[in-house]
Amino acid sequence: MILRVQVGLFLLSQPRDMGYNKNSRLDKRGAKQRMTAMLKKRLPVGIENFEKIRRDGFYYVDKTDLIKELLENWGEVNLFTRPRRFGKTLGMSMFSSFLDIRKDSGKLFKGLKIAEHKDICQNWMNKYPTLFLSFKDVDGMNFENAFALLKFGISLFCDEHSYLESSDLVTDTQKKIFHRLREQTATITDVQSSLLILMNMMKRYYGKPVVLLIDEYDVPIAKVSSNGYYKEMLEVMKAMLSAALKDNSALKFAVITGCLKIAKESIFTGTNNFVSDTIATTRFNEYFGFTQQEVDKILKDAGMEDKKAVIKEWYDGYQFGGCDVYCPWDVMNYFQDLKRNPDAKPISYWKNTSDNAIIRSFIDQSGSTISKKLEMLMAGESIDQQIEENLTYDYLHSSEENFWSILYLTGYLTQDKVNNSGETMSLKIPNKEIKEIFETTVKNWFNDQTQMIDRKALFAAVWNGDSKTLTAQISKLLRMTISYHDYKEDFYHAFLAGIFAGAGYNVQSNKGHGEGRSDIVIINEYEGKVAVFEVKCSKKAKELEQDCEKAIQQIKEKMYAKEYEDEYEEVFCYGISFYRKRCMVVM
Repeated sequence: MILRVQVGLFLLSQPRDMGYNKNSRLDKRGAKQRMTAMLKKRLPVGIENFEKIRRDGFYYVDKTDLIKELLENWGEVNLFTRPRRFGKTLGMSMFSSFLDIRKDSGKLFKGLKIAEHKDICQNWMNKYPTLFLSFKDVDGMNFENAFALLKFGISLFCDEHSYLESSDLVTDTQKKIFHRLREQTATITDVQSSLLILMNMMKRYYGKPVVLLIDEYDVPIAKVSSNGYYKEMLEVMKAMLSAALKDNSALKFAVITGCLKIAKESIFTGTNNFVSDTIATTRFNEYFGFTQQEVDKILKDAGMEDKKAVIKEWYDGYQFGGCDVYCPWDVMNYFQDLKRNPDAKPISYWKNTSDNAIIRSFIDQSGSTISKKLEMLMAGESIDQQIEENLTYDYLHSSEENFWSILYLTGYLTQDKVNNSGETMSLKIPNKEIKEIFETTVKNWFNDQTQMIDRKALFAAVWNGDSKTLTAQISKLLRMTISYHDYKEDFYHAFLAGIFAGAGYNVQSNKGHGEGRSDIVIINEYEGKVAVFEVKCSKKAKELEQDCEKAIQQIKEKMYAKEYEDEYEEVFCYGISFYRKRCMVVM
């Protein structure tokens, strides 16, 4: 969690008043100077290694109190589930650095909050053998490929602990299995017992039980569920984790992170020593994501307090157990862009790091109920839903309840409020970034849907000047799509353009000609015809016709059609107005 810029990049030496316009060059120079003052430290965008961040002088948002809270309240197995890019991996790396007996981490934690707790540091810092592994890269189109990646990952952990193979403190049997794991010649049984073997060897070597840290435990299961080898991978992961976590004398305690809290009967069969912390609970939520106080400090350090409102609008809004948090990935990436350009606009950074296909897959299967609720959400409203936290990946699409639960647990929706009954939760889209993801997904879905529909009658109506049929056909398509309750003109503009662009027509939007810019121009090169559309959005249904007439009048007054009259055989001018899922077209 951090900000990135080279030391001393923009140390400008020119006097302040050199005749520059206060609202132009001086302002931009001042913004760069303010950023430079903060950016004596670099921003660790994409860096999830705690040691590297601290050793190399990156900007760090202090989350070390997580160590204190966890060590004072730990269970034998501690499961943290949070959406992607909310600091889980960095938190685990931090915890590993603090505990690992092989390290000397005093300098890394100097000046941080945890250093104030002398008793915790004395009793825990670098005092326990620690096994830290991640499953985030275990993926493949078939079981063989995925299993090979799993073996490769385990071999890397064995390389890291190669000293165990030559130790006289471990058994010959353990050494043989360790060797096969390290050389990637391990059997399925070897892999299933790998964590248990490694932990027992480490306990023998150090004379202390092992702290086990597993990051992204559910990725191997999540990635395979759509590729047809779910059961095979589930059996491997279930056996591996159960052996390591259940009745293991070599285990001090374990900390596990993931995106979803997978049902125990699915992957943690027989393991009853769990303490779970999800986005619906209240214990550790301020340690995953940035709080308002932390964002305010970043803004102050960067001298960018003027960006507070836009950052909040785009990247805030997540309610984790009653704690309001920002997505740290987004905040850091935006500050990285601001470093390069103080006028940079916020964009959606998170969508490129998460699997947005889950939204599309449910929309494809959605009935009217899901479609209606999606419309409400994109209009800024809340929906009341029952949330199921214990899921299994093979039954994610089995119910509408699962759909909303997944969107909530993976960060696409957030808690608005808990209903008085406690049986349901009010859900909403957290911020502008996520709303944009929904809108893009829905737009692409509609475009794909329209390709499968016979639109011959619609296109014929356009080129025959049949406004009555055109009204009926466009209204039909409009009723099919998932739209917004705010129903702004740009939505209808994109809707109309998408109908024709998807069919291969030359579509020009907001093209300047005559005395203004028409909304949409459709060109039929083959038949030498052009259709000019002026789009309006009516406030009431009874105003549809008069708004269409206004649109036609605008086309005439602004001479939108004039430039096409000499080049094309026919030019059709249409005024079209929309009200919710109704429309009217006139010529």
